[in-house]
Amino acid sequence: MENFARLLKESWTLVEEDRERLSGHFYARLFLLDPALRALFPVQMTGQGDRILEAIVTATQTVDDPESFDEYLRALGRDHRKFHVEASHYETMGVALLDALRSTAGDGWNLEYDQAWREAYASISARMLAGAAADDNPPFWHAEVLTHERHGPDTAVLTVRALQHPMTWQAGQYVSVEAPRHHPRVWRTYSVANAPNEENVLEFHVRTPAGAAGWVSGALVRRTRPGDLLRVAAPMGSMTLDRASTRDILCVAGGVGLAPIKALVEELTRVNRTRWVHVFYGARRPEELYGLPGLEKLVAAHPWLSVTPACSEDPGFDGEIGDISEVVTRYGPWTTHDCYVSGSAAMVRATLRALAADDVPPDNIRYDTFGNL
Repeated sequence: MENFARLLKESWTLVEEDRERLSGHFYARLFLLDPALRALFPVQMTGQGDRILEAIVTATQTVDDPESFDEYLRALGRDHRKFHVEASHYETMGVALLDALRSTAGDGWNLEYDQAWREAYASISARMLAGAAADDNPPFWHAEVLTHERHGPDTAVLTVRALQHPMTWQAGQYVSVEAPRHHPRVWRTYSVANAPNEENVLEFHVRTPAGAAGWVSGALVRRTRPGDLLRVAAPMGSMTLDRASTRDILCVAGGVGLAPIKALVEELTRVNRTRWVHVFYGARRPEELYGLPGLEKLVAAHPWLSVTPACSEDPGFDGEIGDISEVVTRYGPWTTHDCYVSGSAAMVRATLRALAADDVPPDNIRYDTFGNL
């Protein structure tokens, strides 16, 4: 296993700096082998290749952790049902992937690398197919938009009801969402911002930069209205509550990274009796702390909960000033806490560094990153 993992990681260094070429060759070969597959993908392919390759690379980089490897791939197989991927497609994709790797790597590629990737892909596809076959849920749920609230020019909070079939998720998980009227076959992941409920209602917090080209986030913020229909795929992710733990809890949220933190706090209002929960919620300016009123209501009802807001670009803010990762360190240490971190990639990296400097055990930290697409 050690040598196998080494070959995969070593060979990946030959192509990782040229992902655009790798992606281009992969899709050109894939659609040449089976032209009918083109209909499963968006009209505009920008970004699509990176996501699929990222999933494959993530899988190959976790082969030295078989338990995580298996769980991740089975979930990935369940998720890919939304693309209408069939068993025969996996074989075609494997041929295209190997061809793209050989072409992109050039003279540095060898037979050992080729065999390692063949075996890795066979293992990947087998687990994905097993995960898909074991799933009794539909490939996706149709979901009706119930409410849509704008918070400034670039943020919206919306609720949807999953139709036709009960949906089961855990607080802290995320789902893929498609807005078929605006961008068919383009999916974007969003954390569910509320704890599970019997009404099949999910809440999403969506941000897209003002003036951005759009895609799914732009459509959800600017063009979605109550009554519209979306598609929502099966829940994924492991940033969930550890019910067996008795440790107090630290939650750090930046921007719309509040979504899974809010869901976790809602879940805790149902089950928590003994754990102190500290939420740090940061943004650049006060008006971006759109979720603060809701958090303050929860604080008033639950004495074990505290919320500390912070702004990084408003020195007059009546609260903590600075990046949320810096603010958290002022209140430590957090070495005896379960820590949940959610926000932009830069914010998460900075917070993880701060927690590492505080000697928080890595096993006590779970996190999610949010981009702007």
